[in-house]
Amino acid sequence: MTIAIVVERLNKTYEDIRAVDGISFSVESGEVFSLLGHNGAGKTTTVEILEGLRNPTSGSARILGVDVTNGYAKIRGKVGILPQDFEPFENLKPIEAVEYWAALYGRKLSRADCHELLCSVDLAHRENTLSKHLSGGEKRKLGIALAMVNRPEVLFLDEPTTGLDPKARRDLWDLIVSLKKSGTTIFLTTHYLDEAEVLSDHIAIMNKGRIVAEGSPRQIIQKFGREATVTLYGAGPKGLEEMRRQGVEARLEDDDVIVSVPDPSLIEHWFAGLSDAGVEVKDMSIKRDTLEDVFLGLISSNKIEGVAQ
Repeated sequence: MTIAIVVERLNKTYEDIRAVDGISFSVESGEVFSLLGHNGAGKTTTVEILEGLRNPTSGSARILGVDVTNGYAKIRGKVGILPQDFEPFENLKPIEAVEYWAALYGRKLSRADCHELLCSVDLAHRENTLSKHLSGGEKRKLGIALAMVNRPEVLFLDEPTTGLDPKARRDLWDLIVSLKKSGTTIFLTTHYLDEAEVLSDHIAIMNKGRIVAEGSPRQIIQKFGREATVTLYGAGPKGLEEMRRQGVEARLEDDDVIVSVPDPSLIEHWFAGLSDAGVEVKDMSIKRDTLEDVFLGLISSNKIEGVAQ
């Protein structure tokens, strides 16, 4: 895999405030990378540096091999940006907005080209509706279409689903997956942790200007999350006795047995033992930590102190 974005020992200081504190990470081409953090964590400053809107105090950031501080003009045509506060040209129709935005990038798109781009974001059926009459989800789709007029290799999406209803959010998820399949590298920021968990290949979590966790969603959950628990409904004292006989940490709540799961591959073995012991289990459920559980734990605990980059 080639590397689309490389950040090395990046710092940004405002007087006595270190907004970004020596962070390093890389983004592979064609993946969805999410930068997560609460308000004030430093992620917005980091993204603005990558988008060429701010200069770092020290360190470096490169996109497609180009230093963003000194050479952004060389890659501007290869980068697309959808800001969080995007509002379309309300008195233009989507097809007109795409045509106009392309012209700003020096591209002359035919109406057929504009139509095809709107098809790619599932907005062609609304291409002749004034933008001010579009729904919230449709406006975000139009924003992505505008960000794609220059056929970018790297696409920044800042809180793309904020304020959308559940269906519109899922429609945007499908669009992001489609863009990834087309080979576009997507740099995502979001406050919806379920969104990051579903869409991301790689995640970095920021707190107090530093990266406190990095990896795939599964890797982060496995490293920082709590063990999964299995509830065996109706297993009763006999089920508890059998679990403890198998050397498993378990407890009884009412008539249900709650079991810690150090290794999910053992579950089948447990049930064989329960069956042999004549224990009847009415139902079963498994609870695992989500990315949101881990995120909240990281930013509120002492685990984040002294985490190596």
